Amino acid sequence: MAITLRQLDYFIATADSGQVSHAAVDLNISQSAVTAAIKALEAELGVKLFDRTHSGVRLTLEGGRFLERARIITGAVAAALQTPLRERQGHSGTLRLGMSYTVVGYFMSRYYARFRKLYPQIEVRVVELAREALEAGVVDGEIDMAVMLVSNLERGEEIEHEMLMRSRRRLWLSVDHHLLAKPEISLEDVAAEDYVMLTVDEARTTAARYWDAAALQPRPVLATSSVEAVRSLVAAGVGVTVLSDMVYRPWSLEGQRIEVRTLVDPIPSMDVGLAWARHRPIVPPAAVFRAFMSVTMGGGGGG
Repeated sequence: MAITLRQLDYFIATADSGQVSHAAVDLNISQSAVTAAIKALEAELGVKLFDRTHSGVRLTLEGGRFLERARIITGAVAAALQTPLRERQGHSGTLRLGMSYTVVGYFMSRYYARFRKLYPQIEVRVVELAREALEAGVVDGEIDMAVMLVSNLERGEEIEHEMLMRSRRRLWLSVDHHLLAKPEISLEDVAAEDYVMLTVDEARTTAARYWDAAALQPRPVLATSSVEAVRSLVAAGVGVTVLSDMVYRPWSLEGQRIEVRTLVDPIPSMDVGLAWARHRPIVPPAAVFRAFMSVTMGGGGGG
């Protein structure tokens, strides 16, 4: 079996984070997918790449040597992919880029930094706005392109969009929560628990859709716009919540662990994507940014 770029990406992410769980969160995939990729990579190479420790994983001598080669390989592929993009139109100019709060804080930072390094000729002017303002800016021509939650778009007849990532929503619980003992957890089970409600980026409105569809209501003990506050409260056992994998981290700021479980009810995903005006041609710098994001995310619409 040939080694794939995806296996290399998963290996590098695990080496950088020191934990399979952290790598999975950063990559927005399941922990089992990372583990399977590393095992397949070790089988193909015939060496052990990581040793397990009480705090995560540590590179073996062979793993450290292979990490250098893996970085060279992925860097060369990225350069080969990006060079044709830079030679097309739009390699200079100004890009007016809009982003929503959640996208800035939990998704876009690394890609923004990488784009700036690859395309220093393009001046990027970033504004952080709520969805309504982002949509208005795109339609009115004040924003060339937006990176936002396209699953919440309201002006679809005026805005074209392309999905970059689909992030599933799951239940967050403290490590000693009694629901962890259940083989299956439903929204009905969650409705009987104290609930910590996130309000930022229309989270409350989005949550209301699937709660209403199930003819149920959560029992909020606190509503906040701070994801970190939600994380801390859930980890401390104050309540549970349902949030996207994109904002999930296994530890609170206080160092308490947070568990996640998939609910049996159909819960809509949180979809992050690019948005631009349907009636207006994409300006060259925005076209370069769109191509960059598509290549970086594996062609767009990734899960």
